This record gives sequence, structure tokens and C-alpha cells, in this order.
Amino acid sequence: MRPVTRRQADSYAARSAATRTQVTSTLERLLDSGTAFSDISVQKLLEEAGVSRATFYAHFQSKSDVLVRLTDGLRESLLTLARQWDPAAGEDGADRFARFFEEVIRIHRAHHGVITAVREAASYDSAVGDFYTANLEGFEETTLRSVLSEQAAGTTTTDLDAVSASRIIVWGGAQAIAHHIQVDDGSRDAAFARELARIWWYGAYRRPIPAEEGPKLG
Repeated sequence: MRPVTRRQADSYAARSAATRTQVTSTLERLLDSGTAFSDISVQKLLEEAGVSRATFYAHFQSKSDVLVRLTDGLRESLLTLARQWDPAAGEDGADRFARFFEEVIRIHRAHHGVITAVREAASYDSAVGDFYTANLEGFEETTLRSVLSEQAAGTTTTDLDAVSASRIIVWGGAQAIAHHIQVDDGSRDAAFARELARIWWYGAYRRPIPAEEGPKLG
């Protein structure tokens, strides 16, 4: 048997990448059209993407695997955005949080079909559920580190339970954003982002200090 050349390997990798993109973009198109994830069969996905069943299963384990791969890049972009947020940047934290949430809402609206599908499938598909949980846990971990850093610096009260607060604001915030996008046409996105930002900032990062702690916040 002839050894596989570098050119052949590169060609195969390019075709595989093209196939994965073709299938994932087809799923996104179907979801954006309003079709529920549960109503999209593998066969329909094959027909719409124009790939064979053998080709599909050479690249994906299941329909849920396609959804997870489609969402993975989106998850990373949102997590990167969260990690860039710095409460000590010198500007009013509530205002910076508001801009952050406006961008989060914009991204969620742009990918509403995909995010809705993940939330839907997470309730009955363990693979998607694990992915959805890991996604929010990543945001929770980032928020926890931020709160703990502020507490260590003396700018956030030690009266705050950092673990509980991070869990509440991340998981509660995710539910609130999802509901807002579902019931609002976008005209109140800025107002929603501002209120969510103030709840986060003044409820956790700049909560009033108990008298026994003394004045630590400047």
C-alpha cells in the first residue's frame, strides 16, 4: 500500500472540514427557519445538506453531536468576552457590565435558533445537557474568580458568599436573557442590559459593606 502523502492528507482534511461546515450550517439554517430541533431528523439533515449517511456518520456521532459542534465556537466567543471583562478597569462597573450584556444579547439574538435548540435538547439529551451545563459552569468559574479577586483587593465585601453569588448571577442571568429575547422585540435590549448590569454590580461587586467590616470601598 502506498504511503499517504502530505498533499493527500491535506486534501482529505480540507474535504472533511468542508463536510462538517456543510452539515453544521445546514442545521443552523433549519433552526433559524423556526424548525424545532426535535423535528429535524438525521434523514432531513442529510437531504438538506446533500451528504450521504455514511459520510455523515464518518464525521458526527449523532444529530446532537452536530448541535454541540455548531455551538462550541459560539460558547468560546462568549466565554472570551466574559474573561475580558475587568471590574478594576477604572470606569463605572455598572456601565461596563451594561455594554457587556448588550453584546451578549446581540450574539444571542443572532444565534437564537441554535441557542434555543441547545436549551431544548439539554432537557432530554445527556450529551447536549452535559455541554450546556459545562458552558454555564465555565461562566460561573470565570465570575467566581473575578469576585474572589475583588474580595482579596478589598473592593467587594467579605459578607458576600462568592460561590453562591456567582452561581445565582450566572444561571439566573442566563434564564433571564433567554426569556427576554423570547418576549421582547429588541426595543428594550439596552434597558434590560442596564438593569441586569446594575443587579450584578450593586448586588455582588459593590454590595454595601456591613458596619462591622468598616469602610473599605472607595
